[in-house]
Amino acid sequence: MAIHKKEEFTQKEQDLAAFAKALSHPARIAILKVLAEKNECICGEIVEILPLAQSTVSQHLKELKSAGLIDGSIDGPRSCYCINWKTFEKFNNDFTSLFIKLKEANSKCC
Repeated sequence: MAIHKKEEFTQKEQDLAAFAKALSHPARIAILKVLAEKNECICGEIVEILPLAQSTVSQHLKELKSAGLIDGSIDGPRSCYCINWKTFEKFNNDFTSLFIKLKEANSKCC
């Protein structure tokens, strides 16, 4: 039976890694740009803008939503999504803090 080492890390480290993983695909970055421009978007509109199939866009939306980066609602056949700015602010602060700590700890290297 496999042992998961993920639990050996702090919750903040796990959360930052999940956030980074959710942003790690260029299609997800493109989806976030579309949502930011429109402020709210129906999934079908995203499919019309990006060179991706409906099922692929849906999968990327699912990943972004599960990471808490977007909020969405389903109204019959229509799905509407928007960026969850509170989550972005939290991770922006957490990443900034991490980068500052890393730089301070390693400021004399190379």
